[in-house]
Order: sequence, then structure tokens, then C-alpha cells
Amino acid sequence: MSTAAQVTDSTFKQEVLDSTVPVLVDFWAPWCGPCRMVAPVVDEIALQYEGQLKVVKVNTDENPNVASQYGIRSIPTLMIFKGGQKVDMVVGAVPKTTLANTVDKYL
Repeated sequence: MSTAAQVTDSTFKQEVLDSTVPVLVDFWAPWCGPCRMVAPVVDEIALQYEGQLKVVKVNTDENPNVASQYGIRSIPTLMIFKGGQKVDMVVGAVPKTTLANTVDKYL
């Protein structure tokens, strides 16, 4: 079963910006209730789009550089990167359909 891999400040460029497929990045923190709510949705998306989309998580407490670089002010924030660029974002715990519709635009 493929679930979201953890990405850090030091692996972000390699895992996300240099990825050949679009990447969904879940910016989260362990203390964040809505992040825990959206986590299973993110894992379902990872399974549903396996092979077409890479899904990763960034713990904003442990990786403040990436979080501040992309102006993360509230979590969960889900960003989609394609070709090394941020192309879209969804803020807050959203239903799976909302996330899937956003992802579909970039595949």
C-alpha cells in the first residue's frame, strides 16, 4: 500500500521540485486536528493516483524552511507542484472529491 512519504527541507528539491510527475504536498503538523482529519484522504489519493502522482508530506514543525519558502500560514495546506512549480493549493481539511478534482486538472 502506497501512502504519502515524508519529505524534509533537505529532500524537498529532489523529491518535489525535480519530480517528473506532478506532486501533491501535504503540509501538516502532529498537533493539528484538521491535519489528522485530512491524512486518510491524502493516503486515498496516493493510492488512487499511484503511478500518475507523487504524494508527500512535510511536517512544518520539523521543516520550517520549506514551509516559510511557500508562505504556509495555516495547516493543513495541500499544494500541487508540476515541473518544479507550485501550480495550485487547497487550504484546510477538504473532502476527497474536492482534492481529486484539483489533482485531475494537472494530470
